[in-house]
Amino acid sequence: MKILLVEDEKISRITLTDTLTKQGYQVTPCETGRAGREALEKYSFEVVITDLRLPDLNGLELVKLAKMRENSCTVIVITGFATVETAVAALKLGAYDYLTKPFSPDKLLSMLANIQQLHSVIRENIQLKKQITHYQGREIIGSAAVMQRLVKTLRSVAATDHTVLIEGESGTGKELVAHFLHQNSERGKGPFVAVNCAVLPESLLESELFGHEKGAFTGAHKRHLGYIERAHDGTLFIDDIDDLPMRLQVKLLRVLQEHEIQPLGGQETVPVNFRVICATKANLLQMVRENTFREDLYYRINIIALTLPPLRERREDIPLLIDHFIAKHHRGARPVEITPEELQKMMAYDWPGNVRELENTVQRLLALPQEMDYMPAGSMGDRGRAEKAAPEQTEGPAGYGSYEEYILSREREIITWAMRECSQNISAAARRLKIPRSTLQSKLENLNRKEGRNDGILPDRNTEE
Repeated sequence: MKILLVEDEKISRITLTDTLTKQGYQVTPCETGRAGREALEKYSFEVVITDLRLPDLNGLELVKLAKMRENSCTVIVITGFATVETAVAALKLGAYDYLTKPFSPDKLLSMLANIQQLHSVIRENIQLKKQITHYQGREIIGSAAVMQRLVKTLRSVAATDHTVLIEGESGTGKELVAHFLHQNSERGKGPFVAVNCAVLPESLLESELFGHEKGAFTGAHKRHLGYIERAHDGTLFIDDIDDLPMRLQVKLLRVLQEHEIQPLGGQETVPVNFRVICATKANLLQMVRENTFREDLYYRINIIALTLPPLRERREDIPLLIDHFIAKHHRGARPVEITPEELQKMMAYDWPGNVRELENTVQRLLALPQEMDYMPAGSMGDRGRAEKAAPEQTEGPAGYGSYEEYILSREREIITWAMRECSQNISAAARRLKIPRSTLQSKLENLNRKEGRNDGILPDRNTEE
């Protein structure tokens, strides 16, 4: 611990310096107030010990400067003129405590031991807060335009208390979005309670959601608070609400309308105040049409609808997410080095499990970097990848009669892909391939001429610019 000692009395200054140094403290002794001020302006200290009565400067000025330079700095003042006014003035300026001359060095050492322990607790608290902040916002990562728009919308929605319905495929991060909405709302200091309707059986789900009284059923030995009651003054997140049984949909609708619950076996209602955020992996409107989801509940929870994009629709975020998951999970192990070729494969894959699948893949790579392929087995080309990404590059011309045939086939695949991506517009496709329009036009004509047919590579005239 670094200590600045400002004491004009030579014997006291030397004695204290020796005592503190023997205890392992790094001490910078100063004879005058001006020297102490210069040291404060030049260096950083965890503790400042200063006499209040200095020949050239009032010790209270050093207290002010120390707290102004670094608020976490702890100041101990020494005075030979102990009065209530002096102590109060020093404490008001932020001093930790004061010592009255003459004092025992042991008293100062005891005070410093307490300060050191306090600093340790403060540092631990700061670190924990950083970890919590990192946890709360860690997954909302992405530079894609669709993600930037989503985050902007989330910040606006979080400021309200409206019911939110989050739609999206499995693994897109619906619960993390719910966490974001909760933490950035006025209910952020209240509880965040999550329940997954797909995990619990119907009999248990009713008890867990609404709670039960003692003796409500066999095994109910005491009163049990349900998820809804536990979310009082906070946020209730109902995940996979599309799996909520019809019978419980009726009960949930009543709770949302009346803001009160009646636990199983109870005779009286309990008022509740919470914000509800629901998530679904299914199309609830289609379920309403099929009579598998109540229409009145659908319109009650669909106040604000948010749709999370699947990972295949924001491929540009994949490198960012990979870096994030490597940093998150490597924990001292050697981080995985992904080559450009491997990254290209990962960019081309459709990731049906979305961000969750990508994170799981990164974790497997960190655990077994030498024993695994970078992609799940059978993943390439199974889900319409050719329509959304550049064609896969093979290692050689196997299966082709000659080098020319192989090159011709590769060129056709690339051009076909570019034309499809650009809706058969030659100019746009040329820009996509970064070649002159005339070059692309020539290649199109040459390909069709060599193959003796026109199978759609050439666009209709009305599609040209």
